[in-house]
Amino acid sequence: MTDAIHNLIEQYGLIAVFLGCVAEGESAALLGGFFAHQHVFVLWQAFLAAAIGAFAGDSCFFILGRSFADHPFVVKLKGRPGFSHAYRLVSTHPDIFVLTNRFIYGLRLVGGIAAGLSGIGVTRFVILNAISSMVWAGLFTTIGYVLFGLGAERIVGQALVRHERLLIALAIGLAAAILAWLIAHTIAKKERSKEK
Repeated sequence: MTDAIHNLIEQYGLIAVFLGCVAEGESAALLGGFFAHQHVFVLWQAFLAAAIGAFAGDSCFFILGRSFADHPFVVKLKGRPGFSHAYRLVSTHPDIFVLTNRFIYGLRLVGGIAAGLSGIGVTRFVILNAISSMVWAGLFTTIGYVLFGLGAERIVGQALVRHERLLIALAIGLAAAILAWLIAHTIAKKERSKEK
């Protein structure tokens, strides 16, 4: 069973990092860095998968906001907590917003839609989004590589066997998801209290 899962990670791990980073993505980028440290794939490949995934995700939400403003999905997202805050920020500080939006957990989805609905130009958005995605991917894959990869190696020992790698990866993903949920929940709660 462990060998089958390990083989799946070797074959499809970079695709999973890419797809995970299309959405919110910190845990996918962290796991990409961790598995690169474990020599399942190369660090630059994990970085590239995370950066392209981050860029593609933010660009898709920008296009949704720009081209499909009246679509029910976009209308629903406009009603989410944080949208009015994101729209206000992108309208007043568009460059800073696009560069930092990916780093603000819970606002990325509505932030991309807000950027698409704002007056920021497409070329400007693409350039700023590319810079932001590369910095974000570099940061989180490096954290996964150094903090979790080297940390696990120090705790477990030099030779992490396959099932230990999978358990550690699962723990990293779970911890990142729980932390991200707590941060998003706190931000949403603050936004709801501001809107009252």
